[in-house]
Amino acid sequence: MTLEHDHSVDAIRERLSAGPKAGYVRDWVYGGIDGCITTFAIVSGSAGADLGTRVVLILGFANLLADGLSMAAGNYSATKADLDEVERLRDVEQRHIAIAPEGEREELRQIFAAKGFEPELVERLVEAVSADEQTWTNTMLVEEYGVALVDKSPLKAACSTFVAFVVCGLVPLMPFVIAMPTPFVVAIGLTGVTFLGIGAAKSVWSVAPWWRSALETFLIGMGAALVAYGVGSALEALI
Repeated sequence: MTLEHDHSVDAIRERLSAGPKAGYVRDWVYGGIDGCITTFAIVSGSAGADLGTRVVLILGFANLLADGLSMAAGNYSATKADLDEVERLRDVEQRHIAIAPEGEREELRQIFAAKGFEPELVERLVEAVSADEQTWTNTMLVEEYGVALVDKSPLKAACSTFVAFVVCGLVPLMPFVIAMPTPFVVAIGLTGVTFLGIGAAKSVWSVAPWWRSALETFLIGMGAALVAYGVGSALEALI
């Protein structure tokens, strides 16, 4: 059986010394799905309302830039807020350790006891962890607050979302850009393939089989487009 990484002494030392790395898969998937859904929803709504190719392109590209930048800005702020929250909790724990160290040791004691360690081992663990303030603080952040001690770059998260949004959002527009015959039909097919591709790629980082992830993403995206098409048709009939 092939393992994900080498378990030799040197390989383990090198890997662990580098520390944990932040992942941006969520940002790519989030941006890609949303870009494809929102742009195809605009295309579908415009097609349902019979607005014409010119309107589809204007609305589609306006959405790519405006909504893409909006999502990137939102993701930047959200990621920055997460980092700020970690720093706030770090300050709280450092202050508690300085003012009420025995209370914090008791918290450690109960945390380790809840994991099933024997009382004697619990005391040794508490003594070892509390001997270093940084280790003590990090342990409390992880065990008490469930914090992931990996600093994620807000800028990288925002850029990942924006690039994925634009790349996947362009797909439904391309048949209209190059003036293909029956562009909306072609857009449906290309968008469906894109949804399947995003879902299948997403499965690499999950335990779900690729076909289930692909089908789930496909149904979500095409469902949103169907609603947009129905709304556009209804409004066209009313107005």
